[in-house]
Amino acid sequence: WPWCGPGAAGSASRSPATATKSWAGGAERECPVAKKEDLVQAFGTDDQTEICKVILSKGELQVSDKERHTQLEQMFRDIATIVADKCVNPETKRPYTVILIERAMKDIHYSVKPNKSTKQQALEVIRQLKETMQIERAHMRLRFILPAKEGKKLKEKLKPLIKVIENEDFHDQLEIVCLIDPGCFREIDELIRSETKGKGTLEVLSLKDVEEGDEKLE
Repeated sequence: WPWCGPGAAGSASRSPATATKSWAGGAERECPVAKKEDLVQAFGTDDQTEICKVILSKGELQVSDKERHTQLEQMFRDIATIVADKCVNPETKRPYTVILIERAMKDIHYSVKPNKSTKQQALEVIRQLKETMQIERAHMRLRFILPAKEGKKLKEKLKPLIKVIENEDFHDQLEIVCLIDPGCFREIDELIRSETKGKGTLEVLSLKDVEEGDEKLE
């Protein structure tokens, strides 16, 4: 009660049900105060300091409709930014702009889920957008160097995880430069480590295989 507190000008008197405030000119105004028994029933105490601590630790922040709308708009843009950063047109290998991804998200009527992370939702958006436009995760470019003994056998296990083999050289060891889906990186890394007992190496040549310039969608 801002004008009923001890720092307010004038004098205030309280009863269990109401508090009255005396203003200049003698006018009085009432502000409601919770009854002692109501406080005890709700909080187990009528100590206002302890009640405030409970409210601060367990209470929920009330967000206005305008604030909630602003938050959802920001999340929508953050999701579009992640998608634009991670994806390309698979035919041209050019990235899409954030504005274009936002427009595409609106076209599929994507609704932001405030309780899910933007990264999770970005992956969901990519899956949905694949149904309406040419889009996929930008490929990573890797180099494998594998011992000759395990190289050929391991290559067959790696094939299903490789999108494109750009270069292959086999002398004393097997060297492969290839493109992969980023989602396969961990599996490839673990496979090379386990099959070669740490003798094979994996090098990331580029995180995104993209062409210069943004993709335009008419």
